[in-house]
Amino acid sequence: MLAKVSCAALEGVEATEISLEADFTRGGLPSFSLVGLAEGAVREAGGRVFTALRNCGFTLPGGRLTVNLAPADCRKAGSAYDLPLALGLLAATGTLPPEALEGFFCLGELSLTGELRWVPGVLPMAALAAQRQARGLLTPADNAKEAAVISGVAVYGTRNLSEAVAFLSGRLPLEPVRAELNRENFSGECLFDFAEIKGQEYAKRAVELAAAGGHNLLLLGPPGSGKTMLAQRLPGILPPLDFDEALEVTRIYSVAGQLKAGEGLIRRQPFRAPHHTVSYAGLVGGAANPKPGEISLAHRGVLFLDELPEFSKHTLEALRQPLEDGKITLSRAAAAVSYPARIMLVAAMNPCPCGYYGDPSRRCACSPKEVLRYRARLSGPLLDRLDLHIEVPAVPYAELRARAPGASSAQMRVRVVRARELQRLRYAGSVCRSNADLYGNLLEKHCALDEPSHKFLGQAMQKLGLSARAHTRILRLARTIADLAEEERLEVRHLAEAINCRALDRERT
Repeated sequence: MLAKVSCAALEGVEATEISLEADFTRGGLPSFSLVGLAEGAVREAGGRVFTALRNCGFTLPGGRLTVNLAPADCRKAGSAYDLPLALGLLAATGTLPPEALEGFFCLGELSLTGELRWVPGVLPMAALAAQRQARGLLTPADNAKEAAVISGVAVYGTRNLSEAVAFLSGRLPLEPVRAELNRENFSGECLFDFAEIKGQEYAKRAVELAAAGGHNLLLLGPPGSGKTMLAQRLPGILPPLDFDEALEVTRIYSVAGQLKAGEGLIRRQPFRAPHHTVSYAGLVGGAANPKPGEISLAHRGVLFLDELPEFSKHTLEALRQPLEDGKITLSRAAAAVSYPARIMLVAAMNPCPCGYYGDPSRRCACSPKEVLRYRARLSGPLLDRLDLHIEVPAVPYAELRARAPGASSAQMRVRVVRARELQRLRYAGSVCRSNADLYGNLLEKHCALDEPSHKFLGQAMQKLGLSARAHTRILRLARTIADLAEEERLEVRHLAEAINCRALDRERT
């Protein structure tokens, strides 16, 4: 008898339908064969599944069992094929009616006792089931809330194999799992507040600009000046993720296996802060079975790189293309996969190896050659992709002891959210979500300059030796400065502040 079960394989953050075909033939020596480009965990599934079936009280008759995972040219990896394999074998041997499996997508890992365990990548598979208009999706109970955020498919969470068989046989009624969604606000409270930072008003203004337009930011200053504190408080002023953005982020974490059991949508903007010893694959993604790296895990959020020059040059240069395109493509011998990487890059660095170059209160111990070598770890093309280069000087003692608090995160967030709302309305119907996404005709339309502004920007570019990419980023930042002031027209003062926010460009002249 032949039975078919629908399941799925992951390709990047998308799922591809896989048809598990199980055939049972009586007579001859008992045998089991699994074909269809199955990798390690899938090839080992037979041992787990046969033991789980026996411990759940199911007995398979003697004969030849052949299982095919189609299409055969698609790589299958992971343990999510355990449940479909067990159900396919039961249907092929007559224990479960084959028609009971029609229209259902199934996935889950089996323990030797038959319990269903959490597996990664369920969210893309649920989206595929909804696209195929499936009757339902059968998952481990710990994955059910994650899958239920996808509308258009009924999700049934089961705790073990026996429960799954009873449900499909009609002996156990189960209600579809419902996700509790708050589509209005997906942001949470931040542990840190900008009001705790004394002084650094100029740096706070730069962080607010970065948040309001989604711009990349470099903080440059001596040790202890507050660079890390500023970056840690950035998530607290970012606008809330809308439903589609939350779905994008959750899909990536689902594929990476970083969702907690029983967790639904990720409601906070990601904030990733890898150590400077992170590997190339750890930052951009990869390995033998490609997985999202830190840059993709920070999608729609913040990637914070502290001590930027300490990262390997090879790793840093890999950021250049994703910062432009908003995605990272990993090419391997077997296939090429793409992961989203629309991030705010926030980086911090000392001005020199000892950290005190240009500090009026401490003497720098570095030679000019050492300073140049240290700065040269950041290439010109990478610096061009950073919209703001902000100097963060040491805070004077008088400011440290001042009792008057500065602007709080709540106050800054109100202004940021208002600016982002202006951008959302302005770019409705386009691929742009913020000023940092502006390009081409949209850039010319929404960053149009009058003659005095053209003249001012042209002189500044010539004097500072700015590239065409820097020109674009200055216009984008000026647009954000105007949006925070709720002004539609760009003026010279907006351009002047945007240029003034590129400290390293001024140093190169």
